[in-house]
Amino acid sequence: MKLMTHIVAGYPTTEESEKIAMAMYESGASFIEVQMPFSDPIADGPTIMKANEIALQNGMTTQKCLKIVKRLKRKIKIPILIMTYFNIVFNYGLEKFCEDASNAGVYGLIIPDIPIDEEKHEHYVDFCRKNNLHPIQVISPITSSLRLKTISKVASGFVYCISTHGTTGVRAQMDSNLGKYLKNVRKYIKIPLAVGFGVSSKEQVELLDKSADIVVIGSKIIDLYKEAKMDKIGAIKNFLKTIMRVNPLYKKQNLS
Repeated sequence: MKLMTHIVAGYPTTEESEKIAMAMYESGASFIEVQMPFSDPIADGPTIMKANEIALQNGMTTQKCLKIVKRLKRKIKIPILIMTYFNIVFNYGLEKFCEDASNAGVYGLIIPDIPIDEEKHEHYVDFCRKNNLHPIQVISPITSSLRLKTISKVASGFVYCISTHGTTGVRAQMDSNLGKYLKNVRKYIKIPLAVGFGVSSKEQVELLDKSADIVVIGSKIIDLYKEAKMDKIGAIKNFLKTIMRVNPLYKKQNLS
């Protein structure tokens, strides 16, 4: 199993968000998900929502975020993905966004509010493929079998499985139906499964070890940063190293 960590570009500052990304890389993350902040992040809970707000107040823009990714790619040798909402991409211009993301060294895009049904109108998957980007598909516990079949035909890189109903944020326990849900997804999706939303402890990562290929941790890292009194970057590194020690996260898989 591999680890994907999440940052909000520009939170708490541009410089600090890049330091956090480097700490994630140095601690053994296999993927880094960089969120382009948006004023109405509907899939996110209070922690990431507030981080989006602060990043926007700091003047973060789409172009500035792409520059952050480009700088990080000079130092980071693991895949970097951009997560954002379709309003940002639409306003920027979908084709141009894919071209610029690819030029910045982005591995794939995670845009949770662009359903596969819109492909015939928006051509999101097509533009991603033309620019060597993985259009990461997002599914939830209520995704139907029919939709899973459709998604299986276009999915690449991995599929992002939302672990439960609701928004992002730390949860004390994982959904009791998570194992059954992922088992059903495996009937249709043959590429790796990433599981996020609520993963925040080594115990939860251990529970996911047999059912997920990638675990995603986001809100917990922001909370650690906010709560640390002194060495904030050190607090993140210590947490991630604990996660890495208790799970075989370096097991090689073909994710190309």
